[in-house]
Amino acid sequence: MNIIQPITSLSQLACSQCGQVYSAFELQSFSTCCRQPLVAQYNLAEAPAKTVLHNQPATMWRYKEVLPVFEEENIVSLGEGMTPIVELKRLQAAYELPNLILKDESKNPTGSFKARGLSAAVSKAKEFGVQTCIIPTAGNAGGAMAAYCAKAGIKAVVVMPRHTPQVFKDECELYGAELILVDGLISDCAKKVAQLKESIHCFDISTMKEPYRLEGKKTMGYEIAEQLNWTVPDVILYPTGGGTGLIGMWKAFQEMQQMGWIGEKLPRLFAIQAENCKPVVQTWKGLQPNAKNYVGRPSLANGLAVPNPFAEDMMLKVLRESKGQPLAVSDADMVNAVKEIARKEGLIIAPEGGALWKALLQLVQDGIVQRAEKILLLNTGSGYKYLENIL
Repeated sequence: MNIIQPITSLSQLACSQCGQVYSAFELQSFSTCCRQPLVAQYNLAEAPAKTVLHNQPATMWRYKEVLPVFEEENIVSLGEGMTPIVELKRLQAAYELPNLILKDESKNPTGSFKARGLSAAVSKAKEFGVQTCIIPTAGNAGGAMAAYCAKAGIKAVVVMPRHTPQVFKDECELYGAELILVDGLISDCAKKVAQLKESIHCFDISTMKEPYRLEGKKTMGYEIAEQLNWTVPDVILYPTGGGTGLIGMWKAFQEMQQMGWIGEKLPRLFAIQAENCKPVVQTWKGLQPNAKNYVGRPSLANGLAVPNPFAEDMMLKVLRESKGQPLAVSDADMVNAVKEIARKEGLIIAPEGGALWKALLQLVQDGIVQRAEKILLLNTGSGYKYLENIL
């Protein structure tokens, strides 16, 4: 790779388990040593002061010095990031939660937080000259990859559960992706991807099986700090399937601490899963050694139906380090929450986001979260795509 003027302080990749170093100048998937995710590492001593952001664009690429793309011309952007943080004033009043806020990722291109990860991953695929990308998806990630591949002129192959709402299938085909439907969950789609890779020359952008979706997702953490004037909430609730955003935000907070952008205090992170598919909850409770053999069921919250998350070890580590925990919510409770938030706050959020509201009420009732704490709910996507599931 011939780099003229790097815009990033990216220095290397490392195995998330043993720390073995891998080159950031070659196309990588996951570590060959431990078969675990690879994590991008930056020379943060060279990273600029946060004042550099004053003249940067209002997208996630404002943080390009700590994002993985070497050359500006390879950035594939549709304007993702800098999503609003809104006060939930009527819910604050009704439930005596004076510091309740929501970061609304539905405002991203393709209607979800997946735009961030796919912008970064497809940008790197372009930088390395990849011609075809493939992804197993529960819905939103497939649409996002299809959009960014269209922008980049890269062929997209999307493998999706057959029961996914039609709108997710339609958007992939509108963006020109090849859509393959599979009976089962995202885990079954991953098996299909493994088969297809034997006959198609393509790069696999599965969750945490390449290092760069994580980097796009971590920008949620950077934005939260910047939007709250370089402070962080006491508590963040995050809907967790594959866990990239959970791991990414924690990575962002730690990077910002190292650069002196934020202080010592970090939030407690709570990973919210679906009752129908709660592998991390089961492992956390000691009911299974890990999620490798967990069998989940479909959920109205498609993004939470991830029975065997590849980065489970990393998720559990984040929950332990942040002094948080995982929690599961029923589909019925998610739907009720979506309806309540629509009626009280004028927001139609995804069922994954609805799960957070019910989980929060449970955590408050159990005394784990205090009413006066600064609480941020991270709604990951638009409820409009799920209307056939919700109504």
